[in-house]
Amino acid sequence: MFDVYGIGNALVDTEYEVTDELLIAASLPKGQMTLMNRQEREQLINLLEREHNHEVVKQAGGGSAANTLVAVAQLGGRGFYSCKVAADAIGDFFLEDLTSAGVKTNLDETERSSDGTSGQCVSMITPDAERTMTTHLGISETLSPSELDRDALTQSTYLYIEGYLVTSPTAMDAVREAQHIVRAAGGKVSITLSDMSMVQGFGDIFTDLFDTGIDLIFCNEEEAIGWTQTSSRSAALDRLRAVCQQIVITCGSDGALVYDGSGEVFVPGVPINAVDTTGAGDMFAGAFLYGITAGLNFEGAATLANRAASRLVSAFGARLEKSRVETLLA
Repeated sequence: MFDVYGIGNALVDTEYEVTDELLIAASLPKGQMTLMNRQEREQLINLLEREHNHEVVKQAGGGSAANTLVAVAQLGGRGFYSCKVAADAIGDFFLEDLTSAGVKTNLDETERSSDGTSGQCVSMITPDAERTMTTHLGISETLSPSELDRDALTQSTYLYIEGYLVTSPTAMDAVREAQHIVRAAGGKVSITLSDMSMVQGFGDIFTDLFDTGIDLIFCNEEEAIGWTQTSSRSAALDRLRAVCQQIVITCGSDGALVYDGSGEVFVPGVPINAVDTTGAGDMFAGAFLYGITAGLNFEGAATLANRAASRLVSAFGARLEKSRVETLLA
């Protein structure tokens, strides 16, 4: 049995501390994710390291849904992750990092291809702790139903869909098949909208996923307002109720607005001096999913998730050391 089955892009994250001027020089929209091909990624690395003398702050396994599944496992939950990496050094790093965190994966049983490269993400952190990302998906862009583990899906309480997958037609084939399998087995389906650029560019695909059946949505305030085309978090919540039974809207350091299907509650955040917001939403979702599968109500799960996210943003990186996660339950 698995508490959460995640599906998403497999990426290795590389972080840099940068200035707003660097983002302007690179023509990157601050606070959003931009897809890049291999040549564009190499040009960005050259700009960072050679022209502006920035050094790597941290390198670690990443990918939004992978971060969430690692959080579930670190808290004591049982997670499974479907993804795709190549037979290269980056893919080896990702697999070792994921399995050492205690997450089961299709990569344990899948022969990896040497045709292509594994995905990588460059995260740039400005002094205000805002993160701007660029992603080269590599072979992850061809994620397909072949990467699904149908036995694991039928044994999972929740399916967790990474919103970034909407950019790939083959990945969406996998998502729709996973939705069908989980719902047929009596499980629930959750999704994260992932990023405002996804909401703006792929709204129709999200609408199709909601029509197919989504039980729980995770989004931040900007994404919620953008997708519903409203002007406030409360108005966005009202609109989202029409398409989803349960809703979680994160509101940065303010906290989170949650709706469990019968009532809503705003759960205040934890005051913290943030230095890096990378992965905050992923950590929140992981802690929240762990909470509700461990028997907490929505308010209790959001309280735990707020604490987890605040601890994450107090240091660099999209994941916490296991020892720092475990103390959240003390």
